Amino acid sequence: MHDEALRTDSRTDVWDVLVVGGGPAGASAAYWLAERGHRVLVVEKKRFPRDKTCGDGLTPRAVRQLVDMGLEEPLSGYQRMDGLRSIAHGVTLELEWPDHPEFPSYGYVVRRRELDEMVADRAVKAGATLWPATEAVEPLVEDGRVVGAVVTRKEVGTTEPVRARYLLVADGSNSRFGRALGTARDRSYPLGMAVRGYFRSPLHDEPWIESHLDIRDRNGQALPGYAWIFPVGDGTINVGVGLLSTFQGWKDINTSHLMEAFCETAPKRWGISPDTSCGAPTGGKLPTGFAVKPSIGPNWLTAGDALGSVNPFNGEGISLAYETGRIAADALDQALRTGDPSALQRYPERLEEIYGLYYKVARTFVRAIGNPAVMRELTRIGFRSRTLMEWVLRIMANLMRPDERGGAEIAYKMVAQVVRFTPEPK
Repeated sequence: MHDEALRTDSRTDVWDVLVVGGGPAGASAAYWLAERGHRVLVVEKKRFPRDKTCGDGLTPRAVRQLVDMGLEEPLSGYQRMDGLRSIAHGVTLELEWPDHPEFPSYGYVVRRRELDEMVADRAVKAGATLWPATEAVEPLVEDGRVVGAVVTRKEVGTTEPVRARYLLVADGSNSRFGRALGTARDRSYPLGMAVRGYFRSPLHDEPWIESHLDIRDRNGQALPGYAWIFPVGDGTINVGVGLLSTFQGWKDINTSHLMEAFCETAPKRWGISPDTSCGAPTGGKLPTGFAVKPSIGPNWLTAGDALGSVNPFNGEGISLAYETGRIAADALDQALRTGDPSALQRYPERLEEIYGLYYKVARTFVRAIGNPAVMRELTRIGFRSRTLMEWVLRIMANLMRPDERGGAEIAYKMVAQVVRFTPEPK
């Protein structure tokens, strides 16, 4: 981090906003709040740079948010992705990111170790204050009201209260601080599980991210879930497998074993083997579709993985973290400028307006493909048609155009009309 990231502020009696977590959602919110002149403190449990388990892929939606934060130039030095190479049933389709009036037609692959530091640094340059190696261990409550957090500053060796008018909870999918405020995951919503590792590869600078939708073990037995290979451009590739809780028997499935099976059968051209491994893989669980509720309290909001904002369609969470952090910042800015805490109510309303129906369609879809036979049949049919798969990419990456009635948009609207009035299982 730049030196100013460690700067202190003498007016720390009461901050406008305390942001718990310096990852994508927290750093995004801090940037947009600081840009508007608010006094923001970000507490981040670890010191940058630090690793995070992730696929490292930035979709066009994520790139749009980073460009809006003024990060287009530093991003340009990383591995650029033209689109998605999708593989199933012996068929390979290379699908370019679609043209769109609001989003670029390219993505990037950036290790989270570098990406998160870049965005947090940008927030600091905008005026936010960052305390690294600082953990918010519990809410600070006075007269029955949350007025901040008790934080432990590991490098200073102190535990102290931090007061703030508002709080943004962005401490990740486990969100201990969120749970202390009363948030909980709705277990009827799909849960994602993923594991990833890095390998040295001669194809580290390929311009395609690769997905495998029909993964099998060495005996040809079909396996649940999907796999990915993302070229990082630094001599390595990010390789992983994902699984949704909608798959039958998911509790009995070991994702590490899935990872081993995929690595054994992955295309030889990538050079994936124990000899090229850069270390043991790591994994985690990802709440999807806004599974964590409530998203709002009297003077606090949740964003990113602490909100369960991962897209159920594709397991992508970085763009949603940036977007929900920005939407949360809008609500907090309104509350601060008007002096009216009820302005926070606009936050869940905006989430519902922007994502509500789309996520309901996604949750319905992933429940359907939880049946492996359905999954195999859908991929078999889909891979017969490039046009159909281009539609699927546009829908699943949430890159539908608002200004035309293309095939993907028409197909999605037809499905959405049915799903809109369909009750969800409890």
